[in-house]
Amino acid sequence: MFTRTPERKKPDPIDIHIGGRIRMRRLWIEMTQEALAKALGIAFQQVQKYENGINRVGASRLQAIAEVLDVAPSYFFEDTSDRHGGETTKRNLQ
Repeated sequence: MFTRTPERKKPDPIDIHIGGRIRMRRLWIEMTQEALAKALGIAFQQVQKYENGINRVGASRLQAIAEVLDVAPSYFFEDTSDRHGGETTKRNLQ
């Protein structure tokens, strides 16, 4: 008898986009993953997962990240309509 291994779910494009924006801002202000993680009280591996879109960033965590990186939470959603045909952001935020 064969057992099936569960298929890994691919990260949602919006999660990948938000993670990329986190990484871009972090690098822009010359902050390490370790420094961001320490400021948030989490492991740097969790920051890696956020930046790669593997783990979704909850609203309260996104607010905390925005405060540490000195941007508005909306910063992480900039350019989403351009990348996703104008519908992804609206659909995912409903």
